[in-house]
Amino acid sequence: MQDIYKVETRPAALAANMITGEKYRITLLTEGLIRLEYSEDGVFEDRPTQMVFFRDFPETDYRVISDGDGIEIHTSRIHLIYNEKEFSSHGLSIQVKGNLSAYHSVWHYGEEIHDLGGTARTLDEADGEIPLEHGVVSGFGYSVIDDSKSQILLPDGWIEPRKKGIRDLYFFGYGHDYKVALNDFYRLCGKTPMLPRFALGNWWSRYYKYTEESYMELMERFDRENIPFTVAVIDMDWHLVDIDPKYGSGWTGYTWNKDFFPDPKRFLKRLHDRGMRTTLNVHPADGVRAHEEMYEEMAKAMGVDTEAENPVVCDPADPEFMEAYFKYLHHPREEEGVDFWWIDWQQGSNCKIEGLDPLWIFNHFHFLDSRRNGKRPMTFSRYAGPGSHRYPVGFSGDSLITWESLDFQPYFTETASNIGYGWWSHDIGGHMLGYKNDEMTARWTQLGVFSPIMRLHSSSSEFNGKEPWRFKKETEIAMGEALRLRHAMIPYLYTMNYRSYQENLPLVLPMYYDHPEERGAYEKKNQYMFGTELIVAPVTTPRVRKLNVARVNVWLPEGIWYDIFTGMMYRGGRTLDMYRTLDSIPVLAKAGGIVPFTDEISGAQASKNPDSLRIHVYAGAEGKFALYEDDNETCAYEKKQCVITEMQYTEEHENVFTILPASGDLTLIPEKRRYTVELTGYQKEAAASVKITVDGNSVDAEDISYDSRKQAVIVSVPCVLVNQMVKITVDPQYTACRNRTEERCFEFLNQAEIEFRLKDQLYEVIQREKEVSVLAAELNSMNLNQDLYGALLEILTAR
Repeated sequence: MQDIYKVETRPAALAANMITGEKYRITLLTEGLIRLEYSEDGVFEDRPTQMVFFRDFPETDYRVISDGDGIEIHTSRIHLIYNEKEFSSHGLSIQVKGNLSAYHSVWHYGEEIHDLGGTARTLDEADGEIPLEHGVVSGFGYSVIDDSKSQILLPDGWIEPRKKGIRDLYFFGYGHDYKVALNDFYRLCGKTPMLPRFALGNWWSRYYKYTEESYMELMERFDRENIPFTVAVIDMDWHLVDIDPKYGSGWTGYTWNKDFFPDPKRFLKRLHDRGMRTTLNVHPADGVRAHEEMYEEMAKAMGVDTEAENPVVCDPADPEFMEAYFKYLHHPREEEGVDFWWIDWQQGSNCKIEGLDPLWIFNHFHFLDSRRNGKRPMTFSRYAGPGSHRYPVGFSGDSLITWESLDFQPYFTETASNIGYGWWSHDIGGHMLGYKNDEMTARWTQLGVFSPIMRLHSSSSEFNGKEPWRFKKETEIAMGEALRLRHAMIPYLYTMNYRSYQENLPLVLPMYYDHPEERGAYEKKNQYMFGTELIVAPVTTPRVRKLNVARVNVWLPEGIWYDIFTGMMYRGGRTLDMYRTLDSIPVLAKAGGIVPFTDEISGAQASKNPDSLRIHVYAGAEGKFALYEDDNETCAYEKKQCVITEMQYTEEHENVFTILPASGDLTLIPEKRRYTVELTGYQKEAAASVKITVDGNSVDAEDISYDSRKQAVIVSVPCVLVNQMVKITVDPQYTACRNRTEERCFEFLNQAEIEFRLKDQLYEVIQREKEVSVLAAELNSMNLNQDLYGALLEILTAR
């Protein structure tokens, strides 16, 4: 195959890490990652597989004890006992060391694995929870991934089946060192590449018969509504669908429908001019039929009789087909302006080569092919097993439009990180069937904003579009605000994109990665870390009737946490109910958190490094953040061609936020920048104490204001060179130490649809009694509705 389809691998492990018997080989890749091979002929596999690319780990420290009954292997993490015979439950066991469990930390070969879950191939037609495949982390300290049946990668870029009857397992025994386990999984299987910047913006997707003009009219309406997008997803009606029945169905297609898109180049250029990239949907299963414009070239390349109009069969098990598939079916469309492909394979996991999953073939080669012109590669397809993280972005399939489907997606997204799969794209709002519920659509959109990829999607039903103006006003407003927020967050998201590549830590992580010994981190399945600075607890259930707020049970780690939407401060180290109106969900920034946003949110602006930043800083602890930027488009990041702008917040004699001079290739970012810094957690008097220096010289702020609701001082810094140091100093005596409790209780009661007399009684008690414990007891004695009491208690006891 062409060189573009060959990948870098280093599959040979160090001989010093191997213990080899007549029919077995045990390779201690690390002190916690153990490869277990058994083969009757004593021949073992040293080539790369679909899952495993790199076994060249450094030498491992271990010791072997051998006696007449077998061997024992000790490392700092595991104790392996093996009778040197065919693998069996009584002959092979591994215990994870450490005080993890009285009896669950021992694995016997063949036993069911009880881990923390991984992900699944698809959410197609799922109405709520579905079973998950395995990940590499477990509360019991170990997990096992079976690589016995995956294909072998050959030096020429193609594949061949594994030898039958062998066993090839990878035991991950890291205890609760989840980040180390995940890091070594990436070390074994390959990194997750960085996404191009445009992928982090909003995607517009709908299965619908658009024309060029109707699509552009829709985009212009989005402009008028100030709703930005960076990706246009054109579903299958871009190609001929209503074809002569003698050719079969129109589900598969590669020829533009010129009735809808008379000039594809023009259409794609119009989208590019708006700052939008385009992906086209492809269902490859039916091959190429005689009605396609590229049929003769494709048929000739594959030796198919064109006079008889025989179809070119889709054969992903044939390397000649795969090369022709790209050359004749995809490259011409890319020359017209298509940016990447949506591979919508729905035909199962079988082909003419036993054990070869066609989905993996399409994902692997589409990703590699997309890099051939020097751009950063990307594809869009379903999950095809461990190792699929190398081929972002994941398409989770056709989800049903129900609360149950929404409720499962946060958990499904976060557990995928346990198998390294960090870039899921869901059908935000749901795709099909189900029912219309405006509140659910608003909540789903808010989840989408705090998901790896934000892609609205819906079916072809005339009643099922996700345009915000199709919903009630409160939902329209909530959706619009959420979509604008997604683009504002791109500087933060892009830095986390780099962290995912560089540090092997996905954007979305379960809470137990940072808090493995805390029960609450495991119990709140829909709550997750969103990058380094934020905790997200999506709302996935309806609001409480009459109170107009939805309840979310949240676990907060130790420390002080701020709701980024309201500025409410919370004391951590506990579990509590949070109540939210339709305009927000619980998103908490830690004290000392630094979260860079931007006000430049249009599609064209979102795809480049911004001229201005709006930086959110949260008082109460010290913190730091390193903003990452590069060219956003190529693989130069692999050679560290980038810019780092470090920021830090300190609280000593003075509270100081510092933006250090940018370092790296400064040609990649604007020469000058404007900074707006929001310092949350301060009293109003703090605004008058603000001082600004640039490279040590005092300067006047362009503007200083105060947001009383969020208790935030907002400082607009004059435009400065990016290689200058900016310091903002605030008098620490004006740090806010309490919430605006009385005002927040009034706001909640004011919007609640309950009896006026009860509102008056409650507010009178709240105004009169200042001791929180006494106040809580008095409210409790009033026999209030549980959620009414809970909503007030959240405010009263937050800090």
